[in-house]
Amino acid sequence: MRAAHRAKLAALAVAVLAVPTGLVVTSAGPVSAAAACGKTGPLRDGTNARMPSGVSANMRSGSSTACGVKGWADNQDWLMYYCWTYGENGTWTYVWNLDDNTLGWVKDSLLPDNGSYGSNNYCGF
Repeated sequence: MRAAHRAKLAALAVAVLAVPTGLVVTSAGPVSAAAACGKTGPLRDGTNARMPSGVSANMRSGSSTACGVKGWADNQDWLMYYCWTYGENGTWTYVWNLDDNTLGWVKDSLLPDNGSYGSNNYCGF
C-alpha cells in the first residue's frame, strides 16, 4: 500500500507542477510597455504642434536612444502627434514631421506640450 500511495502522490505533484505548453505570460499594464526599434504607432491623437525656435530633437525608430535615428524634429517644423507610450527614461510620442515627411519616436520632454502624453492617446503597447 505504501508504494501505491507514493505513486499517487508523485502523479499529483507532476500534475500540479506541469505548465501548459501554450501559456504565455505578459504584463497586463502599460507600465512596462515600450516601442521596440522598428515599431510604429497608430494615429490616435492628430494634434499638430510646431517645434519652438532653436529646438531640435532626434526622431528614432523606437522609444529608446538605442534605436536608430530616422530624422529630426527641427526648429519650427510642424509635427502631428500620433500616440504615446512608455520608453527609456519616461514617455515618448510617435510623430509625423509634416515638413520633411518622416515618422519616428521623440521623447515627450523634447516636444511642445509634452507630446501626446497625458491625453487619452496611449498607443496600446
